[in-house]
Parts: sequence; structure tokens; C-alpha cells
Amino acid sequence: MSLTKDAIQVFLAVLDSGSFSAAARRIGRVPSAVSMNIANLEADLNLELFDRRGREPQPTVAARALEAKARFMLQQLELWEAQALALSKGLESRLSLAIAPELLASDWAAPLGDLAARFPSLQVEVLAAPEDDAIRLLHAGRVQLAVVFESPQYDSRECCQEMARENLLAVIAPSHPALTGGRSLRTEDLAEYRQIVVAGRAQDATPPRFLQAHHHWPTDSHTAALTMLQAGLGWGFLPESLVRPPLAAGTLVELPLDNISSFSALWVDVIWSASRPLGLGAQHFIELIRAKQHAAPPPRSTA
Repeated sequence: MSLTKDAIQVFLAVLDSGSFSAAARRIGRVPSAVSMNIANLEADLNLELFDRRGREPQPTVAARALEAKARFMLQQLELWEAQALALSKGLESRLSLAIAPELLASDWAAPLGDLAARFPSLQVEVLAAPEDDAIRLLHAGRVQLAVVFESPQYDSRECCQEMARENLLAVIAPSHPALTGGRSLRTEDLAEYRQIVVAGRAQDATPPRFLQAHHHWPTDSHTAALTMLQAGLGWGFLPESLVRPPLAAGTLVELPLDNISSFSALWVDVIWSASRPLGLGAQHFIELIRAKQHAAPPPRSTA
């Protein structure tokens, strides 16, 4: 039996139109071609699909039973053809992104929604990895894109697109001993208290950003960092988008600092390898980020 896309389209056109002639007009065929197509399909399936005894052919019980599966098959065939066409034009079979854990609360998912609408067959993989690890995955070719904080040092192996501005807040549990008496702190005071930092797993990882304490506890998980901070085990810098809920709930407070602001604004970048060509999915994701960035209002000032 040869069940073709054309046969399924004609079958559904007759179901939707109510007659062979109306189906023929709908799909640009002559009625005799539609009738022959249905007859051939019935012979292949060894089923009567339409009762022709009346003025117009009526779908049989078998036709109605097969309708849902036929619609599903047609949809899958169309997706298959669209994916094959996209692949022939440079669409990757899978787009992998590595995102620094502390940036998981930032707005990186919205562009993926637009990407999925344009390339519905594209498989997307999202990995959470500390900044150093995300960049290692990028250079190893494991992922095509990485979402990390802007690096202070230029790396000729990478290309980047600014994605968003993120405020890093110095936060602490309200019960922490550093806040005893309600006093304000200076940056030099912070050096005496344990700092909780999100860092890479490798032994030679880049030192954590804004490391100021003599003693620090590293973790590769933003969830673990939040838990330790809320438990009063130390203080730390975390993105505002991440700590907004615990600040609202009162389980964390912004550190009262006398001599500097308690927040620092950093750019978040999406980066990719300069030595590996990007597929259509990655290119479109970057274009969406670029368009959104150009339309965004000016970021919060650190002054």
C-alpha cells in the first residue's frame, strides 16, 4: 500500500468540503481526479470511505475513525518537509545553549519562543553551567551559544552580542551577625565575613566576580547560593532578577554600605565561537536579541 501526502490531502479536502466537486475546487483539481484518488485510497485500504448512494458522498464510520490520524499524519509530513528544507538551507539539527545559573532568572526564554515559532522542528537544549564551564562548553563545541556576564578581557576566539543589563546586588540574611545593631558597613568590613560565590567547577577556574572576603564558600548552583545566604551562612553578590523574590519576602536584605553603592550593573552577553559557523537557529536567536536590545530603554545608572 502506498499512502502518500497527496492522498491524505484529498481525503481531508473531501471531508472538509462535503463533496468531490467542492474538494476539487478547494485544492485545484478536477472532480474526476478527486474521485479517482479516493477510489484508489479505498482500494489500498480495503475500506469504503464514502457512501456514494446519495446526491453527495457521505463519510463512512471508517472515514471518521481515520480522520484524526490522517490530520496528524499530514501535519507530521508537513513538519518533516519544512525541517528538510530548513536543514538544506543551514538549520542546525539541535541548538544548545549554556546559561550561567545566576542568569537563569533573566529574560532569555522569550526569544526562544519566537525561534520555535519560526523553526518548529528545531530541537533546543538549555544547560545551566557556571560561567567558566559555559565558556569551556562553547570552545569545546558542546554548545553553540553561551549566556554569561560580559568579560572584562577581550577573547579573540569569541564573538558577542549584548543581551541585557543586570544589577548585581550585595545581599545578606537579616539575621546575619554583620547587621547586629543595625549599623551600616563599609567594603573593608565585608572582607571579615564569609562570602558566598557562584563559581566554576574546575580547579583553574577564573576567580569569582567581586570576590572581596578573606574567606569564601564557592558553589556552582545559584539555588545553593540562595539557600546558603538565606540560612545566614554569609553574604554575596547575586543578580537582582534572582534575588527579587527573597528580598520581597524578607528572607534577604540588601547590604547597607556606607562608602559605595550596594549594586553594580553589568552587561549580560550571548557569546559564540568565532571559528565555528552558526546555523540558522543560532543566527536568528542572536538577531532577536539584537533587535530587542536596540528597542530597550536606557539601563539603570550606577551613579
